[in-house]
Amino acid sequence: MCQVEFELACAAIKQLKGPVSDQEKLLVYSFYKQATQGDCNIPAPPATDVKAKAKWDAWNDKKGISKMDAMRIYVAKVEELKKNDTG
Repeated sequence: MCQVEFELACAAIKQLKGPVSDQEKLLVYSFYKQATQGDCNIPAPPATDVKAKAKWDAWNDKKGISKMDAMRIYVAKVEELKKNDTG
């Protein structure tokens, strides 16, 4: 696993044409944040901000996963989404 593969996956996710579920979007987002920034280091948003809270929860759930492992999982998930892309 290298930075180039991760960057290619980051570009590839933007090219998907088929629908991606909100759960899959959150999963990909959380591994991206973990890979690029490490453990969640911002305070939780208010519960009234449903979208921000969901994103925060997803990222915070990845606490403790190394940046390299998060990159690996992110790339694997993007590859899976590419295979399932119906566009």
